[in-house]
Amino acid sequence: RKMELSSGKLARFADGSAVVQLGDTAVMVTAVSKTKPSASQFMPLVVDYRQKAAAAGRIPTNYLRRELGSTDKEILTSRVIDRSIRPLFPVGYFYDTQILCNLLAVDGVNDPDVLAINGASAALALSDIPWNGPIGAVRVGLVDGETIINPTRKQMSSSALNLVVAGAPQNQVVMLEATAENILQQDFCHAVKVGVKHTQQIIQGIQQLVKERGVVKRTVQKLFVAPEEIVECAKKLAFNKIYAVFTDSSHDKISRDEAINKIRLETEEQLKEKFPEAEPYEIMESFNVVSKDIFRNLVLNEYRRCDGRDLTSLRDIKCEVNMFKMLHGSALFQRGQTQVLCTVTFDSIESSVKSDLISTAVSGIKDKNFMLHYEFPPYATNEIGKVTGMNRRELGHGALAERALKPIIPQNFPFTIRVTSEVLESNGSSSMASACGGSLALMDAGVPVSSAVAGVAIGLITKCSLEKGDIEDYRLLTDILGIEDYYGDMDFKMAGTNKGITALQVDLKLPGIPIKIVMEAIQQATAAKREILQIMNQTLAKPRPNRKESGPVVETIHVPLSKRLRFIGPGAYNLKKLQAQTGVTVSHLDEETYSVFAPTPSAMHEAREFIREICKDDQEVNLEFGAVYTATITEIRDSGVMVKLYPNMTPVLLHNSQLDQRKIKHPSALGLEVGQEIQVKYFGRDPTDGRMRLSRKILQSPATTVLKTLTDKNSIVLGGAVPQSSTSSQ
Repeated sequence: RKMELSSGKLARFADGSAVVQLGDTAVMVTAVSKTKPSASQFMPLVVDYRQKAAAAGRIPTNYLRRELGSTDKEILTSRVIDRSIRPLFPVGYFYDTQILCNLLAVDGVNDPDVLAINGASAALALSDIPWNGPIGAVRVGLVDGETIINPTRKQMSSSALNLVVAGAPQNQVVMLEATAENILQQDFCHAVKVGVKHTQQIIQGIQQLVKERGVVKRTVQKLFVAPEEIVECAKKLAFNKIYAVFTDSSHDKISRDEAINKIRLETEEQLKEKFPEAEPYEIMESFNVVSKDIFRNLVLNEYRRCDGRDLTSLRDIKCEVNMFKMLHGSALFQRGQTQVLCTVTFDSIESSVKSDLISTAVSGIKDKNFMLHYEFPPYATNEIGKVTGMNRRELGHGALAERALKPIIPQNFPFTIRVTSEVLESNGSSSMASACGGSLALMDAGVPVSSAVAGVAIGLITKCSLEKGDIEDYRLLTDILGIEDYYGDMDFKMAGTNKGITALQVDLKLPGIPIKIVMEAIQQATAAKREILQIMNQTLAKPRPNRKESGPVVETIHVPLSKRLRFIGPGAYNLKKLQAQTGVTVSHLDEETYSVFAPTPSAMHEAREFIREICKDDQEVNLEFGAVYTATITEIRDSGVMVKLYPNMTPVLLHNSQLDQRKIKHPSALGLEVGQEIQVKYFGRDPTDGRMRLSRKILQSPATTVLKTLTDKNSIVLGGAVPQSSTSSQ
């Protein structure tokens, strides 16, 4: 399939601009970077991907009828683009840079998110912004065992894999993001290889554009890197002290950080005395460079990790379930100093996440009845801070854990499931701990999951050659600590079951790694994942057979057409009253069936009583078509008489036209009175409104009839099997 890249026509004031088109989906991406450095001590890159309603041919449905705040999908796509391009900026390039992705047109067939990554790559490559690209990105699907590159939305709906690969020149991998339906390791590895191969064609296309345009990169005012002489001095002053801290495995996260900070303050004071002209950043960065080198060389040369583990060992894992009886499901997962509390809550299907029209049109996201929300409060890292709404990081981590667990959730589960994952202590890989804790909590709640899920993070420490910059040597680390993520080159998160992979996310700090390292990391993660699952299975090996007693209940109610008005009430009064008084949620399933969701069994009991109460004076009986019954007149009206066939029945109208063979204008002409008993013949119910059809006139013909007497029986069926016809009872 043809992907078109173009530049030079739109947004020409931007440093770089590119339009990417696949089918009839088109995305314009612009790149702008300031020429003056920012005050921040990191690369201040902002990526904004915005879904435009006009691109999908819709008008926003909010009050103002315009695009407002970012949706989850927009934030997650922005993060994927950021992670793909950030590693290729030069070290120390601290200049405010903004990438804006503007959807021009969406055809509903091709997803625009992968086009936006390629657009960002092209915009940066065609600009004068220093950037060591280009990169190329493709989506890989797996339909019926066949890998498909950039599948259509329809193909994706039946795909067992949703993999986004960002690749650099020479078949290097820059970023991976995957969701899979528990696919086998070999199938996944094959998909990665195929994806990287196809990214090379996109890279060549961008390189050709750059060559034709004769792009010249700007000369940067300054790159924020530590001067060699200060680094050497810092090394002499602090090497032994730092080495002693990093080789002392008795330290935990807090004590290690405190020890290093103490050395940092001492060293920085000494450096300031020796280099009074140096900028504060240079002093700080020199110490960081020394710390980082010592930490990395310990792993590379001595195969030692700061907590005493070998390279493939896991931290100690402890699991607990059923933490609080009132919760529908709960689990505490502790891995080293990372502690996560997961809870499961069931609610009605109405509580599922409803997608807005624009998200559905642009990205095909529909309602979902399983969600995982991740919270990272400041106390988890011994800090203080504002406890505000969810930030981008929390959203991304929650989405990864949600994707890890989604494939094991049964398809037709009668409730909406919300898993909350609260990080209570954090020292690396809290998103994968959320997947493990979430899996245990689901099983504790009695959700019939197909199998348990575990996740692990793999780190990487590399040694690059000074001449070419190629990787000479590397070590992969299983189950990384926070400090190993900070000083390392990769955060490779993988989750799955004993059989296969359900989610994967790779973040790199290097401008690309060979496929070989990715394959080894998958292998190492698979071994660790199996080990974690064995430990989890000792706590809870399979889902509980029943949900908890305190959990919610769902029942179906059969309401014959003739009773619908009585059940719902005028203006849905009865339904609203039922929901307000008992807390249940009533949903209309089909013509005669309603679903009642109650948050607790006691609420369901209250709802049953309420329904019996509102329907008790209109209880149905088995009326036989064509039979004759004795009716009691309850009211005389101009148009006819109101009659009851049995005591607790709602009176029905017997029209003047059905009272006598003669044409009468008022029932008094026949001498009828309230309380008088008359014989009527039953002709079933009107199919449109369910009203009873009765006639007295027909009995005045000479045909003989059999008189029937009636007893009271129930009509509206709660919870049981649905009756075969609207007039039968149970």
